[in-house]
Amino acid sequence: MTKKTSPGADAPANYGEAVQQLEQLIARLESGQLPLEELLGQYQRGAELLHYCRERLRAVEDQVKVLDGSGVVDQP
Repeated sequence: MTKKTSPGADAPANYGEAVQQLEQLIARLESGQLPLEELLGQYQRGAELLHYCRERLRAVEDQVKVLDGSGVVDQP
């Protein structure tokens, strides 16, 4: 059984790299050529990358709210 040694051990360097890794991973998954064991691992990695991207987007949205000064994005 393999475990990560630290929570961020395989974290991408930045959002752009995460998106690029996700695109490559999706292409491999869609190819239909991966063995079942590798397919599961790649799916798990994709879930990690997706979580990373969502967290980065959430952080940027929070920064925009602060810069906007309103704290609410939906104001006209």
